[in-house]
Amino acid sequence: MRGVPDQPATDQSADQSTDVVPFVLDVPPDQLEDLRERLHRVRLPEPATDPGQGLGLDAVAELCRAWLDEHDWRRLEAELNRRGQFRTVIDGLGVHFLHVRSPRSDARPLIITHGWPGSVVEVLDALDALTDPGDDALPAFHVVAPSLPGFGFSDKPTAPGWTVARIADAWVELMGRLGYDRFLAQGGDWGAMITTSLGVRHPDRVAGLHTTMPQARRPDGDTEADLDETEARWLAEAREFREVGSGYSAQQRTRPQTLGYGLVDSPAAQLAWIAEKFVAWTDGEGFGGVPRDRVLDNVALYWLTASGASSARLYWESFGRADVDSPVTVPSAVSVFPAEMVKLPRAWVEARYTDLRHWNALPTGGHFASLEVPQDFVDEVRAAFSLM
Repeated sequence: MRGVPDQPATDQSADQSTDVVPFVLDVPPDQLEDLRERLHRVRLPEPATDPGQGLGLDAVAELCRAWLDEHDWRRLEAELNRRGQFRTVIDGLGVHFLHVRSPRSDARPLIITHGWPGSVVEVLDALDALTDPGDDALPAFHVVAPSLPGFGFSDKPTAPGWTVARIADAWVELMGRLGYDRFLAQGGDWGAMITTSLGVRHPDRVAGLHTTMPQARRPDGDTEADLDETEARWLAEAREFREVGSGYSAQQRTRPQTLGYGLVDSPAAQLAWIAEKFVAWTDGEGFGGVPRDRVLDNVALYWLTASGASSARLYWESFGRADVDSPVTVPSAVSVFPAEMVKLPRAWVEARYTDLRHWNALPTGGHFASLEVPQDFVDEVRAAFSLM
């Protein structure tokens, strides 16, 4: 069907074995031309009657123009291929991932899991510092960055059941296939839930975890009177987010298929759906510190894989159903970035993450910290895992 691209060509696109096989990305030219044609004839609505109704018309029009005239997909394609892409089939589903090994003999394996509306693009600007810091006094990591089921160049599930817990179990299998019997884990957003699930379900395999969005409930007997001024503000901001900023989540967790028709058919719809979150969830004007090209990289990846519906289904599968009660006993670390939409008091986090080794509330950054403030993100990962 025109406008719903096939899986981009690779040297192993038909491989369905459980072997780990190289994945070389080469999107056919006709898919890029189709995108250009759609952006040329994009049809946008009239301006909003109030700024609170969503991303402004001028902003979306300019992003469409930049995507058409300035963005270079082949640049991103070459970058991903240079980093080292692979695929393997786990539990019947093809999983795409980056695997970037450090040259250091003392490097430790680290799996980094993205969320929505992110992708493996989120880790790209931190990879060099994580794998080869250039200073033997700093820790180094072998980084594995998978694409979630239904995201990017991982397969789209054809039946329900790919929950947070199932993905965590798949990541353990993935790391084992790569020769990593014990490893570190990091993640934010859905990646935070999966990383936490890894610690709960596989404490024998996870040497420690770091997250920017810990998952925990208010402890029994805890009241807002126990909070300091900053933490009380965090909870107020979280309430405001739930009231006025979580409409996307309600749609994706209830009717992802209906939403998906527009996202898969219209590049402007996919662009606005994602770009709005980079505006709302970053620290500062525009996209905060995230370069516009990285936002477009991320949007283009969603568009060319036609994953607007399949990525949204993770909300249908797991929103409100993931385990947020089981104690996390593995060594843990939390970095709180100020523009994150949900931030929890430290006492709540400590009540669940019972071996919290590192806690830091940073002065800048937001939901996409690895793109927005990559050096701060790397520093936090280093500090966290140096204590584990």
